[in-house]
Amino acid sequence: MTYVVLALFLVFFGLPALWLLLAATKTDSQLVHDNPLSFGSWHALRANWNALTAHQDAAVFGWLRNSALYSFLALLITLCVAVPAGYGLAMTEFRGRHTLLIATLIVMLMPNATLVVPLFLEINAFHLIGSMWSIVLPYAFYPFGVYLTYIYFSTALPRELLDAARLDGCSEFAVFRRIALPLAAPVVALVGFFSFVANWTNYYLPYVMLPESHQFPVQVGLGTLLNEVPQFNPTVGSLAVQRPELALATLLAITPVLVVFLFSQRFLVAGMLAGATKS
Repeated sequence: MTYVVLALFLVFFGLPALWLLLAATKTDSQLVHDNPLSFGSWHALRANWNALTAHQDAAVFGWLRNSALYSFLALLITLCVAVPAGYGLAMTEFRGRHTLLIATLIVMLMPNATLVVPLFLEINAFHLIGSMWSIVLPYAFYPFGVYLTYIYFSTALPRELLDAARLDGCSEFAVFRRIALPLAAPVVALVGFFSFVANWTNYYLPYVMLPESHQFPVQVGLGTLLNEVPQFNPTVGSLAVQRPELALATLLAITPVLVVFLFSQRFLVAGMLAGATKS
């Protein structure tokens, strides 16, 4: 039964990914009439690549650069904010601490779409609409990262080790930087990965905040490409994008996340198991 369930999940999740990979190697006619899981040709793949890179003067590469810029800037600020915040909530007692934890949980559980309107009003009050910071700043504070580091520091970090460092004359910041932070490296990597994926796949907020196509991240760019496929929008005219080109653009959009995952999976597994046992 276990193998049957695993096989069903493999079919359910693996076949669409395989179809997407093979779709980029076909012409639009082959995509419709040939076997869905058949390989097209290297010539068709090259033609799709040339057509995609020629569309709007290689706009897809600009979208990828924008996504990388927005994601890494937000990730950097997230790590500088979320990890110390989780440490402070776990290691110190102060008035309002419980309220902050509840507020962090509530924001973490709220769908992103419900926050777009208040975020838009807030960013507009600072006259940042249409700028890079309208995307970076709202995602720079990552509630899930705060709560994850809070759980780790509360359960897996020995208080006696920190107390010994304080007795040796370390300041609270030195205790955090020299003792707590190195021990929390797997959890920091986990927070960083989840933050990067959330920023990279962010669609609705950039769609609302950014008015110009050259500012779009790749997720919003894929939405514009979808609107230029004749089968979905018959009015596109000369701007038409074929479905295999859209499949190729989708593969380009997901590749950075796969690369980051492959290089960080060892830290991700360690981070997921951190705090699972307590001696």
